Amino acid sequence: MEKQTSKCPVMHGANTASDQSNVAWWPKTLNLDILHQHDNKTTPFNSNYNYREALKDLDVEALKTDMKALMTDSQSWWPADWGHYGGLMIRLAWHSAGSYRTGDGRGGSNTGNIRFAPLNSWPDNGNLDKARRLLWPIKKKYGNKISWADLIILAGNMAYESMGLKTYGFSFGREDIWHPEKDTYWGAETDWLQPTDNDNSRYSGERELDNPLAAVMMGLIYVNPEGVDGQPDPLKTAQDMRTTFERMGMNDLETVALTAGGHTVGKAHGNGDASVLGESPEGAEIEDQGFGWLNKTNRGIGRDTVTSGIEGAWTTNPTQWDNGYFEMLFDHEWELTKSPAGAWQYKPVSIDDDRKPVDVEDDSIRHNPMMTDADMALKVDPEYRKISEQFAKDPAFFSETFAKAWFKLTHRDLGPRSGYVGPDAPTEDLIWQDPIPAGNRDYDEAGLKAAIKDRAFKDSSLSVSELVATAWDSARTYRGSDRRGGANGARIRLSAQRQWVANEPERLNKVLAVLEPLAEQFGASVADTIVLAGNVGIEQAALAAGVDIQVPFLSGRGDASEEQTDNDSYAVLEPLADGFRNFQKQHYDVKPEEMLLDRAQLLGLTAPEMTVLLGGMRVLDTNFANAKEGVFTDKPGALTNDFFVNLTDMNYAWIPTGRNSYNITERDSGDVKFTATRVDLVFGSNSILRAYAEFYAQDDNQQQFVEDFVKVWVKVMNADRFDALG
Repeated sequence: MEKQTSKCPVMHGANTASDQSNVAWWPKTLNLDILHQHDNKTTPFNSNYNYREALKDLDVEALKTDMKALMTDSQSWWPADWGHYGGLMIRLAWHSAGSYRTGDGRGGSNTGNIRFAPLNSWPDNGNLDKARRLLWPIKKKYGNKISWADLIILAGNMAYESMGLKTYGFSFGREDIWHPEKDTYWGAETDWLQPTDNDNSRYSGERELDNPLAAVMMGLIYVNPEGVDGQPDPLKTAQDMRTTFERMGMNDLETVALTAGGHTVGKAHGNGDASVLGESPEGAEIEDQGFGWLNKTNRGIGRDTVTSGIEGAWTTNPTQWDNGYFEMLFDHEWELTKSPAGAWQYKPVSIDDDRKPVDVEDDSIRHNPMMTDADMALKVDPEYRKISEQFAKDPAFFSETFAKAWFKLTHRDLGPRSGYVGPDAPTEDLIWQDPIPAGNRDYDEAGLKAAIKDRAFKDSSLSVSELVATAWDSARTYRGSDRRGGANGARIRLSAQRQWVANEPERLNKVLAVLEPLAEQFGASVADTIVLAGNVGIEQAALAAGVDIQVPFLSGRGDASEEQTDNDSYAVLEPLADGFRNFQKQHYDVKPEEMLLDRAQLLGLTAPEMTVLLGGMRVLDTNFANAKEGVFTDKPGALTNDFFVNLTDMNYAWIPTGRNSYNITERDSGDVKFTATRVDLVFGSNSILRAYAEFYAQDDNQQQFVEDFVKVWVKVMNADRFDALG
């Protein structure tokens, strides 16, 4: 008789077979998880650990020596192609960095997120689990002095250097996360590699890719190497490439350089039957211990490896940095064929044996080189071809361009140069780093503060709300995802940002007309003056609420120039919505409260911080266009806890009046007391946010409300102060 398996009698949270979360039961609820996905409960470090301090004890030269030695230390469990792991390590670094997109700054290499799902199990990241395990002995040796995130990118650099490329530089400073970024939006598809004409496609109209996405399919880093939806057509693929690389902040020159430079070394793997491969790491059996895509029916390693399904090397010498890629591309005619795994690729119509790359395990055997649809795009797209021909004629120019593009790819999400760490960090300012000159700290801060008070309040030229809103607008562009934006640099005063709708140009010009002359008079930067003026406004508002408090101020911001600002690149930072000021540029399918969460997470806020900050901004009367929605107070401009007091007052009823508008009416009389938006009312309707709102509404918490608001305000104002890091 067959033995029956008993069901566990204990109901517990380890049931992973189905989604039993509150959001699954009540899909309309606002999911706050994105604000707490990397809280201190996930990290194994104690509260005293500081990665930048730990880096000071790292022997960088010893680490680099060990990593270069690793490149040719082939292991039998995953042998190196041609005895060199360079191609594999470059792909690991490339795919770690390559998930970055400019739209929201998410993805990329700065958190080591490729260690976790879904990235660790994307089809495009096949067998990169082996690369990480090959790096483990080095990580084990150097321990807490080097993060996985830094180690992975450094591995790519060391691979290129060991094969002959002079790299542009490297910065440490990427700090590991310890939990998946499960709330990052990677697309609407419900399965991997779905064709782009399905119901859940990321495309609309004439192949318009949804923002903020960059890759063409769920599970790919860039484009489909076999062609659009797996159908070879180099001209169509070129358009996908152009869109994808633009979404990563790359131009045509950089796109060609990166494509060619990535394919100058290493090979693709498709010499076998892909159908016999096992599950990805996240879905594999427990005994596989985090390894995925295993071939348990055959050898499945070395020359028999299957990863992308495409098979072969691009160049004659795949472990050497040279100009062999362009020589191979232009010296031959290419025709479609299929790999042993059944993937579309191109082979040369004819080629001499001595131009063929040798077998990865037996150098007495030679195989045809191959090209993908993306490679052929460089030959047939007119603009890409011009650049490719230029690189083919000038190998030094190609090497230099690639080195800078590779540096940009692997450092795009690391923020400005002021935050770079290590002996190999370049000193040159690059436009994509949003450079900011060093600011002056040697000025009369107290005198400037007093002058701001005199001009704003004694002369009655500016209000509390105008000072606070301007400082907020200057700082709110910061994105912790790629460390761009923020108050440092005072780019709010430059031509592009000055015209953003969300910045209210008329009010902004009025405030700057007062603050810019004061900055010049005292020798301070405009950036410092804007933030200090916001602090002055908050202190005045707190005093009006009966709380005497000083807002901490960190001087030393610089002022960026027009020449130091790439307006096209900076355009992605323009706010389309800002719940903290009750602003939406237009109506969107996404709910306003969800857009508030997105901005709060990019600013690095927790749910309590988001709550107290928004409640304070409302009573400070900082709404866009002086709108009164959510200003639940009879004393606007005073930093009271009135927003929370009135939000939680059961003497009021909440009556919808439109898509995103509500009247707050007195239950007894029916009179309209206040108006509100969804962003305001969610702090009373969501059970978690209501708990925070009730806390700040308590009679004994006015003082703490002000103190907590100030802490969060200072956090936002200083979020981009990488120049002040230890």
